Amino acid sequence: MALTRWFIALLAVGAFPIIAIGQFWALPAWVALVLLVTAIDLALAASPRKLGVERTVPGRARLGEPAITTVRLTNLGTRRMRALVRDAWPPSAQATPSRHRVDVPAGERRSVQTVLTPFRRGRRVAGDVTVRSFGPFRLAARQATLRAPGELMVLPPFRSRAHLPSRLARLRELDGATSLMVRGQGTEFDSLRDYVRGDDVRSIDWRATARRDLPSPVPTPRLVVRTWRPERDRRVVIVIDSGRQAAARIANETRLDTAFESSLLLAALASAAGDRVELAVLDRRVRARVRGTTGGDLLASMVEAMAPVEPELIEPDWAMVPALVREATSQSALVVLCTTIDAPGASRALLGMLPQLTKRHRVVVASVTDPDIAAALNDRSRLDDVYLAAAAERALLDRDRVAAAIKRLGGDVVLGAPEALPPRLADRYLALKAAGLL
Repeated sequence: MALTRWFIALLAVGAFPIIAIGQFWALPAWVALVLLVTAIDLALAASPRKLGVERTVPGRARLGEPAITTVRLTNLGTRRMRALVRDAWPPSAQATPSRHRVDVPAGERRSVQTVLTPFRRGRRVAGDVTVRSFGPFRLAARQATLRAPGELMVLPPFRSRAHLPSRLARLRELDGATSLMVRGQGTEFDSLRDYVRGDDVRSIDWRATARRDLPSPVPTPRLVVRTWRPERDRRVVIVIDSGRQAAARIANETRLDTAFESSLLLAALASAAGDRVELAVLDRRVRARVRGTTGGDLLASMVEAMAPVEPELIEPDWAMVPALVREATSQSALVVLCTTIDAPGASRALLGMLPQLTKRHRVVVASVTDPDIAAALNDRSRLDDVYLAAAAERALLDRDRVAAAIKRLGGDVVLGAPEALPPRLADRYLALKAAGLL
């Protein structure tokens, strides 16, 4: 049972005049009268347990995009149901509105809708539906909590897809009519053309030059060179660190979410280039894995695998990465490690494992940077700011030390703020393609 504000108002309407005129003997009588009316009102209220509840949830929604969930209420009793219905969702689901007033006659059905605008990725589970049934005077209500299970999977938003059209245009330049005129590992033969001053002499095809039907006499033979284009069907293995440092929030999102954005953009670009992409999210164990998926199903599989993953407050086990890469491919591949390189101590395991990858694969380490650290270097107006700037300088020096160590071991490093890291990683992939290194 629950009392309403109308009960308090009715009690006060009669109590204040009685107290004001000093007729205290009438106060118990008034309270008894109000309680009697309230009891009658409560007895006339429909039982909330005779309300059938069915919930409909879309199932999936992208982060930040609205999703509409519907609760159908069926009055199975013989009395009219005047009720306040609370549809319980976690705060991160941002349910609007969370409470609905309904009036359901006996034997009829009503539906209420709640708009969810989640601001956190992952699984969002609906709570129970609480029904508060009022009597005709709305002095008291009968309350019950009814089971209505529901679940909404909030997928990564993939905001970095805005950078995809420009990168695809650059990819078409590499793979279209303007084929690369380069020679090197990781390229495929495209066509023959006449030699132009500045071309690599190693690209000259002497047999094709000899076979040319040249007019006689010809003072200078016209040389023929081979053109090359980026090789297709390469392997791109993306490994994302879901350890404790991935839980740090930068620019209102975790490092893990930024890694997801970078991976999705890279995967979309690599898939368009004809390469095969595999994904592994791990700390002490593999939290998510995408293998053997190509074409239009790749991104869908990746967001489905990424959605329920949350950072774990443990250190990642980098020793398991070489085995994962060997399991993914037996050929030379591009291995992208999305992790944090801010602290030399925390990166010791990463640096120890790196030579096992670089001796056979091309390795790129992608790490998100905090723009507030760079901003702290410029503000030294107060004593506290001086100490903060010194700490920021030390953090940048530590990061540069780790980056230099990665490069000495044969790897490459891509750094950037949350909004800048995805396009920079995509640009690095295109640069490797353009240089014939992938």
